[in-house]
Amino acid sequence: MFKNRIALKLSSYFALALLVFSLIIGSVFLILFKNYTVELHQADLEKRAAGIAQTLSEFTSANGRQGGYGAYLRFIDDIAMTDVWIVDQNRDLITRGPGMGGMGKEYVYSDLPADADSVISDVFTGKTAFSEDFSTLLNAPTLTVGTPIIAANGEITGVVLLHSPIEGINKAISDGFTALALSILAALLIAFSLSIGFSISFTRPLNRMKSTALLLADGDYTAQTQIQQNDEIGDLAVTLDILSDRLKQASQDSARLEQLRRDFVANISHELRTPITVIRGSLEALYDGVVTDPEQVKSYQQQIMFEALFLQRLVGDLLDLSRLQNTDFEIEKQEINMAEVIDDVTRSMTSIADDKGIRMETTKDNSLEHIWGDYGRLRQMLMILLDNAVKFSPENGVVKLNLTNRVLSITDNGVGIAEENLPYIFDRFHTSRSEHNKSGTGLGLAIAKQIADRHDIDIIVESEPDVKTEFRLYFTGITNTTSGTK
Repeated sequence: MFKNRIALKLSSYFALALLVFSLIIGSVFLILFKNYTVELHQADLEKRAAGIAQTLSEFTSANGRQGGYGAYLRFIDDIAMTDVWIVDQNRDLITRGPGMGGMGKEYVYSDLPADADSVISDVFTGKTAFSEDFSTLLNAPTLTVGTPIIAANGEITGVVLLHSPIEGINKAISDGFTALALSILAALLIAFSLSIGFSISFTRPLNRMKSTALLLADGDYTAQTQIQQNDEIGDLAVTLDILSDRLKQASQDSARLEQLRRDFVANISHELRTPITVIRGSLEALYDGVVTDPEQVKSYQQQIMFEALFLQRLVGDLLDLSRLQNTDFEIEKQEINMAEVIDDVTRSMTSIADDKGIRMETTKDNSLEHIWGDYGRLRQMLMILLDNAVKFSPENGVVKLNLTNRVLSITDNGVGIAEENLPYIFDRFHTSRSEHNKSGTGLGLAIAKQIADRHDIDIIVESEPDVKTEFRLYFTGITNTTSGTK
């Protein structure tokens, strides 16, 4: 627990806050309790003093004289259960009980404390007065209440002084404070225990997230917090898990890209090695005079020219692909009519198609009359797709182009693509030179895919070997210049 610094701090802060709160509440409670107890005691004394004064007033009226109630003081002391002093109109102090100040002692007015005169004077004006100044005289903490004795004619004939020790009040207050202190101590112990439990439960997911973060820092992107809480900590844990998933995905992508880079270097090396070897071998044969026959010399020269053109196309395709994959490379978009691009491409491919006796059938609507795109790049994309369709079609075959509702399909009935190869046809160098594609660089479909992506065009490929291959281009994401919509 002590290693958990956050839990210890939270528990300490919580306990300190509770202690301060308890002291404030305890102090207010103690003051209110003391005032309430004193007021309650004063009210009780006042009630008893008023009763005694009423009784003495009636006794005086019945006997028809003043001061004739001295014989009854000892009975009044027993009834009042405390000391009762009487001050008559002449300011004479009368008491017959044992007195709080000593057994059998009888006090005179001059024995009273100096401040007692003001209390008695207030009572003779008809008020009820309270005082603690008699404590010194009676040798004990005492609360005194003074009540006037009022005759039937309304004349004040004397004063009743009722004394009551206040040790009981102080003891009650002390007991209340002790109970309050014990309650606060018990509350602190319970609160501290609960705060420790709450703090540990609060910091446990934080420690788990810390461990997960350390594992992620060490490269273990499979680490997960597995925390499910409907609060801010739960949100943080979910965010950390999302970060873990994304780091894992990024790591996999990085590994895949590294593998692609290696494959790219290997493929480039392979693609460059063959033509360079052929060119070097042919040049060496010509330079060394191994080949002297004019027809053979011409054949070697043609081979050198063919391989040089292949290298030129390869370098050009690599540059195009590199530019298109660079997000900073801007393509030149303007308002174009896709139908015109289709017509341009079919015209360019006619001579190549005619050499194989391939017929091209084109149907198109006006759904792509006003779109925002790069004419040259879109033409390049269609040229690649049509070139592949013509190249892999049998002689006297048919290549169909159909544009309907912003979807362009290019269909041929050539050799087709095996199902297991379909996911990889847009990868660089996926297709090496074959009998049908001796001059291909293996980058055409990768370039076409990049052009489509830069125009928000989706490409779907379906193929059945030796039956049909169809490329469908969905222009649903491309911007329409007339309305600015897609």
